[in-house]
Amino acid sequence: MMRYSLRCSLRHSTRYALATAVALATVAACSNGSPSGPSSPSGTSASATPTRIPPPSPTPTPTPTKSYPLSSAPRTVPSVRAHEAARGPGWKPAPTGGVVLAANSEGLADEGRLLAGELGIPYRGAAAAGPGDVELALGGTGAPESYTLTVTGGRVRIAGPDEAGVFYGTRTLKQSVKATGAMPEGTVTDRPAKPQRGLMVDIARKYFTAAWLEDRIREMGDLKLNQLGLHFSDDQGFRIESESHPEVVSRAHLTKAEVRRILALAASRHVTVIPEIDSPGHLGAVIAAHPDLQLVSASGRTPRGTVDISNPDAAKIVDELLREYTRLFPGAYWHLGGDEYVALMSRNPEASYPKLARAAVAKYGPSGRVQDLATGWLNDRAAVVRPTGKTLKAWNDGFFTGGVVGPDKDLEVEYWTGREISARLPVSYLSAGRKVVNLNDDYLYYILGEPNRFPYPTGRRIYEQWTPRVLRGSTPVPERYDPQILGGRLAVWCDLSRAQTQAQVAAGIRLPLAALAQKVWDPATPTLTWERFRALAGKVA
Repeated sequence: MMRYSLRCSLRHSTRYALATAVALATVAACSNGSPSGPSSPSGTSASATPTRIPPPSPTPTPTPTKSYPLSSAPRTVPSVRAHEAARGPGWKPAPTGGVVLAANSEGLADEGRLLAGELGIPYRGAAAAGPGDVELALGGTGAPESYTLTVTGGRVRIAGPDEAGVFYGTRTLKQSVKATGAMPEGTVTDRPAKPQRGLMVDIARKYFTAAWLEDRIREMGDLKLNQLGLHFSDDQGFRIESESHPEVVSRAHLTKAEVRRILALAASRHVTVIPEIDSPGHLGAVIAAHPDLQLVSASGRTPRGTVDISNPDAAKIVDELLREYTRLFPGAYWHLGGDEYVALMSRNPEASYPKLARAAVAKYGPSGRVQDLATGWLNDRAAVVRPTGKTLKAWNDGFFTGGVVGPDKDLEVEYWTGREISARLPVSYLSAGRKVVNLNDDYLYYILGEPNRFPYPTGRRIYEQWTPRVLRGSTPVPERYDPQILGGRLAVWCDLSRAQTQAQVAAGIRLPLAALAQKVWDPATPTLTWERFRALAGKVA
């Protein structure tokens, strides 16, 4: 019966079930005396050897692959313009990784050493990139200062068409690691909206140490800001050593050796220093040493810091200073000043300053006015600097219309105020084809002591309300003028120089500078709320 049952069951069982049943039948037959195998030919029962059936091989189980969510954009100030998300672990600094330079990228050695030191990993120079490495590479045809940062396969590659762009890519990596410990998987494609982005410091009215200025340069580099203006001559002081006119230099000043050290650091962080000797106003330190240059009104008034532009000796001294300092500063820009010439702030300059009126007529004919004399002064100073190849700048209230002579066409307008007499709207300059840099005094003027209803600017107000097109007040100029607006700078003025210490100034401008950096890199409405931006800036800026 058992064999019959087994044969019947074979029709409906698997091979494994059959083997199991046979084994069980054999065991049962042995235990109850039943035959244990098929009959032998003689009719006797053959002794059966039990068969050991190996257990079935287990079905292979695949090793689980870790699944990563899509990455998010890195957390940086300013935020990156575009990030292509990807799945992967991202990148973290590790002792096994280092910073290397791609082929034909030896010019990035400074950027590589700096980044390696900041991340605490080795710098290996020109070498093939391996696991965990950060590779810096020059090349491509992107816009100036642009870069691409790719994180994949456990390594980072930062590439750009120029050294500045690659440097900004290293700032993105540094900030992301500082904020979260890692750089997310994916590809960042980034570039600035505006070519001129920075800070201006009035070091004439208040002496700032070289170390303080160097700290600002480091801060600016991390924020991808690229210009530091130095207003180093004014009524209260002249703050850089001079060989041509040492008599005008203030006791507290920067030596030329210190300036060269500042310039070297600035170059390494891709910051251009823009010097300014403001004239024909704001020359009080020069007049103190040369009182014969002082302008005198018809009533005998001697307006502070105002030289007599009809006196050729005034032009001679200023030109000698310009020639000396254009050799010291190798950057691409020079600021001529030109603002707040007191003679032109009078309601009737010709009546108030008859000597200037006579000089204007003598130089420009019967229609010549004091404003023509001032415009001619500005153009003459530009002619001294222009052979150096520098781009020339002047404050907006140094530009006049309606005279017999106009400001040179290549002068960039640094627009700061609409408060001057006969104030001109920004569109007046833009419609004439001028290029303009934004220093809107309603948002970007940090004036020590807050005189004349100038409250300290706040980062929140810049972040939420200002864009480079907001040149005056809070109303933006038409969008068609946007290409002529080259960028913006935060300006520190020291009218009441003792109102704050150096440390207080640094703390006071930290968030306004971070907000400015965001808006000149990308003027679109930011994605982060002000509270989240401020918290992020506290971590990375």
